[in-house]
Amino acid sequence: MTAAASIALPAHPQGGGFDHGDVHLETGRVFVAHTAAGTVEIIDGERGIHGGTIPGCPEASGVLCAQDERLIFAAARGAGKVLVIAADSRDVIGEVAVGPKPNGLAWDSRRRRLLVADVQDFQARLVDPRSGTVLTKTELPGRPRWCVYDADRDRFLVNIRDPACVAVLDADTAAVRTRWPISSPGPHGLDLDPARGRALVACDGGKVLALDLETGRELAGVAIAGEPDAIWYNPDRSHLYVAIGQPGVLDVIDTSEMRVVQEIATEAGAHTTAFDRTRQRVYVFLPRTCRAAVYGDA
Repeated sequence: MTAAASIALPAHPQGGGFDHGDVHLETGRVFVAHTAAGTVEIIDGERGIHGGTIPGCPEASGVLCAQDERLIFAAARGAGKVLVIAADSRDVIGEVAVGPKPNGLAWDSRRRRLLVADVQDFQARLVDPRSGTVLTKTELPGRPRWCVYDADRDRFLVNIRDPACVAVLDADTAAVRTRWPISSPGPHGLDLDPARGRALVACDGGKVLALDLETGRELAGVAIAGEPDAIWYNPDRSHLYVAIGQPGVLDVIDTSEMRVVQEIATEAGAHTTAFDRTRQRVYVFLPRTCRAAVYGDA
């Protein structure tokens, strides 16, 4: 990983920061939750500049791109809603009321439905963004963190902080079908390695675990520098990117060997990232200096 650029972002109150980001791969636009400002910031990845601000997202948290639909979803924890944003025009084209504090998001590309995990009432809701309605909701076994849609097996996986586990949800009904216990405290970041049939789980206990997607059994683990947040898997390099706010580093894990191959100093509090697979770029959001640091994985 090599440093490629530094992009200035709008300032925010002291002590504030950013949360999840995602990339619209066709255009290279990066959309990141600016929690402290209650906005979604846009980065023009092709030009390497700040590309605009979307207001009206109080306590902005989860951001997710539905690539084929050309839609961006942004959870507003402070307003109990999810914004629906057009990736091309960057306009807010809808809002869905979803519960008190939405955070984790996962997109079912088959049914074109969104799963929204709430960190206050511990429920998962299935949302139809076209009609703006909540279709169903399910009680989760604890406080949810990040979640993903497992397309190969047509289901959702949701990290649960306590009891430490991954909840496996039916894609049709969102009902909890089973739980996979996790040996390290506080499962947080979650991504999939479909080619190897593994889920990658980053835990507050300072560890990344690889789980078998058929059985949920832990296959391997590697120590990281501290408590992680969202993670991104790069199948083209077999690299996993794990941002750790304290002490402020980006750990790069070779998932074929499950070992840390690089540790990059970022900035204290920089706990979240976005990954552009098309351009092989990782964006790390720096809260103290209000910047995005861009790294290339050649």
